[in-house]
Amino acid sequence: MPTKYEAKQALDTVIKKSRVHLYKPIQIAEILYRIRTCGDIDPLVLEDYRTKSKRWRDEICQPLLGRVCTSSARFQDDLFNDNAVPPIMINELSKENLRTGGAVEAYIYRRFTNKHNQLSDALSYCLQATKETFDVKHFIDSFWNEPGLKRSLDKVYEIVVYALFSTLVEALNLKVEISVSVEHFDLLNEFEDFTKKVMCIDHSNPVYIQNAKVYRVGVTNAADRGLDMYSNWGPAIQIKHLSLDVTLAENIVSSVSSDRIVIVCKDAEKDIILSLLTQIGWKSHIQSIVTENNLISWYEKALRGNYANLIGNNLIGCLCEEIAQEFPSVDDTPDILKNRHYETISDPFWV
Repeated sequence: MPTKYEAKQALDTVIKKSRVHLYKPIQIAEILYRIRTCGDIDPLVLEDYRTKSKRWRDEICQPLLGRVCTSSARFQDDLFNDNAVPPIMINELSKENLRTGGAVEAYIYRRFTNKHNQLSDALSYCLQATKETFDVKHFIDSFWNEPGLKRSLDKVYEIVVYALFSTLVEALNLKVEISVSVEHFDLLNEFEDFTKKVMCIDHSNPVYIQNAKVYRVGVTNAADRGLDMYSNWGPAIQIKHLSLDVTLAENIVSSVSSDRIVIVCKDAEKDIILSLLTQIGWKSHIQSIVTENNLISWYEKALRGNYANLIGNNLIGCLCEEIAQEFPSVDDTPDILKNRHYETISDPFWV
């Protein structure tokens, strides 16, 4: 049987690996809360709580974070693997939680609050900035330099890229045209119901013009290696800020059904990525590679260049809007946690 020290170490490892939402640690806390208050599950029997605990977690995450976990079932179930927090560890954590009257639960939620406060400090720089003061490198580096926030850096990168791309595409008033040539009108007539529903063109209107746009795919889990952003004029956009190996390089391209991929990465990774993609024969699928220095240069021009008055405030506004949507904002402790009175629970080991 594991000791309480080993159980705490396993829990701390999961907390350290978690993004700021802390879905997996919160799921553990809710399992322990259920055992302590209801006593209707056996911590050693995984099927007693493997599926039910996801609902318990989501019920508290909705008021706490304003969202619930959308990761794949397989990724969520990794929580109970032998190298994470398997039932034997849950059992030891439960013993400690019962012994202390809920100190393990309180410990997990304090860690959530601490990580959220770190995030708030980093994000407040952006939210309080103007086009004259915002430094995108400083913003990115604030996540690199804070160990508790590194797991969220991929989403920060994604937001930084999306805000810039979206703002510039809108400012340029780009248009995307879909049209059919005269020699294909007979085929158009045959499938006019299809082309009208899917492509917004028919025999009387064989041309459709729309505004160019980029889109974020949305919240993804840490195991996802697919598409981050896409455009309605062709390119798919994959954002990587960490080192790659051959397998991951293959996944970047093979998981995206596009022959025009734009990769955004740190400058030091550019040559490595190109080398790996050349090795696996995928280089031809890459339209271009955008580096962090490119982003810094483009942000500088957008915020303080010749057209800063036209696009600077829009860029900052888009950045702040995406941050508000992506990251949790807990202005006050929800009643669901207040009613548990964790502030009154303390134990020298669980601090």
